[in-house]
Amino acid sequence: MEAMIERCAGLDVHQETVVACVIFGPLDKKPKTSIETFSTTTTGLLALSDWLATLQVSDVVMESTGVYWKPIWNILEGSFHLVLANARHVKNVPGRKTDVKDAEWLAKLLRCGLIESNFVPPEDIRDLRDLTRYRKKLIHHRTSEQNRIHKILQDANIKLTSVLSDIFGVSGRRILEAILNGEKIETDGLRKMVDWRTKASITDIASAINGRIRRHHRDMLRYHWEHMSYLEKAIEELEKQIDQLLSPYRKEVELLDGIPGVNKAAAATFIAEMGVDMSVFKSAKHLASWAGVSPGNYESAGKKNE
Repeated sequence: MEAMIERCAGLDVHQETVVACVIFGPLDKKPKTSIETFSTTTTGLLALSDWLATLQVSDVVMESTGVYWKPIWNILEGSFHLVLANARHVKNVPGRKTDVKDAEWLAKLLRCGLIESNFVPPEDIRDLRDLTRYRKKLIHHRTSEQNRIHKILQDANIKLTSVLSDIFGVSGRRILEAILNGEKIETDGLRKMVDWRTKASITDIASAINGRIRRHHRDMLRYHWEHMSYLEKAIEELEKQIDQLLSPYRKEVELLDGIPGVNKAAAATFIAEMGVDMSVFKSAKHLASWAGVSPGNYESAGKKNE
């Protein structure tokens, strides 16, 4: 194999240690090898960075297994040209497997230019991705709590969902809070709670909330209500942080927001998952594959199964 990089390093990353193998020397001669093991603590990774700099390493490769590569990437980023390799593409030959062999194998592949790097977005995009993915999880949790409230209302024979399209709207929240507090809801009080835009009549709403609610129902409703309120507050705070990180990308957000069916929340997710530099993708097909919207293609005996 023809060498292309004079000084490169391969890192075999684990939870507590990282084995580094540096291969260096003229491209037309047999290279030298230097191998060291470092701790994955911040002190150990800084020592790794200094050691690589001392050997004048220009390129460093590591596998994208688990999450253990991330702190190493964060410390080495900016000092070296980093390559994140797909573990399936750089699998070593079976037999004689050791951490040293793995690191050396990665370094050899990198020296010959045989490793294609995975796309790793810039730091601010990675931070945005963490926030948008966590927002999605919190929204799912909030929906679960709302579904539990629906279930308890049905158990108490309160048919609020039959007269209100959204029981977590303005009118529904006022009525639910009154139920939680054990208030006796009369017609005059109900008229003040219901928003003027509500289509259902006061009589129908009063009949719907006339159920058989027990202390147990109120307790369970309170647990779910308080958790839902906490999640809504957390989502609101996340939205503010996401908006701050999107400040440098207002133009891209506006362009994405102009697409039918895409709102600002979806635009933030697009930017978080794919970044704004489309030159990192070879083609539209690669972009679709990265976004997870490219179906698989499997052919066997002349038959294709997607």
